[in-house]
Amino acid sequence: MTLTIGLTGSIATGKSTISRMFDDFNIPVIDADKISRDVVEPGMEAYKEIINQFGEEVLTDEKTINRATLGDLIFSDEAKRIQLNNIIHPAIRKEMLRQRDELINKQFKSVVLDIPLLFESKLTHLVDKTIVVYADEKVQLERLMKRNNYSEEEALKRIKSQMPVKEKATLSDEVIDNNGSKHDSYIQLESLLKKWHVL
Repeated sequence: MTLTIGLTGSIATGKSTISRMFDDFNIPVIDADKISRDVVEPGMEAYKEIINQFGEEVLTDEKTINRATLGDLIFSDEAKRIQLNNIIHPAIRKEMLRQRDELINKQFKSVVLDIPLLFESKLTHLVDKTIVVYADEKVQLERLMKRNNYSEEEALKRIKSQMPVKEKATLSDEVIDNNGSKHDSYIQLESLLKKWHVL
């Protein structure tokens, strides 16, 4: 019986760091962000729909989707963000489930679906257990400003555009407090995998 774990967090809480730790436990991770890039490659269905909806100005010179341009467009316009999500999310979901089922057939003890918008997109029915990677807003802000060279205002705007990580923490089965060192987080992850009898 494969345990499917939903991993989520908020911007700059360190979810990617935790996601990489599953390698050590031989648990495969299906990354929604990676799939979201794959499904908008030239020629894919979602790619064609994005151009139909948003025009060719969202393309780079190489005719690939310019994620930065598209990001700026949707951050300031809720209707456009919903429009984009309605194109991309079904395509991502379909591919994630295909990969999940393939891994279940290979009889892995556990599979992780790394989904940033797990709760917002109401995708918890795809998984058996959920983990939220948590960091205080102050830590998020510092990490985001450092990582992306954002001003405090830009960083806050991006943090506020998401469901607060505190709220996500109340919805999840388990929380990894990622305010401290990587080692602290690793120990937390290891102990909850033991608790769920995956290790």
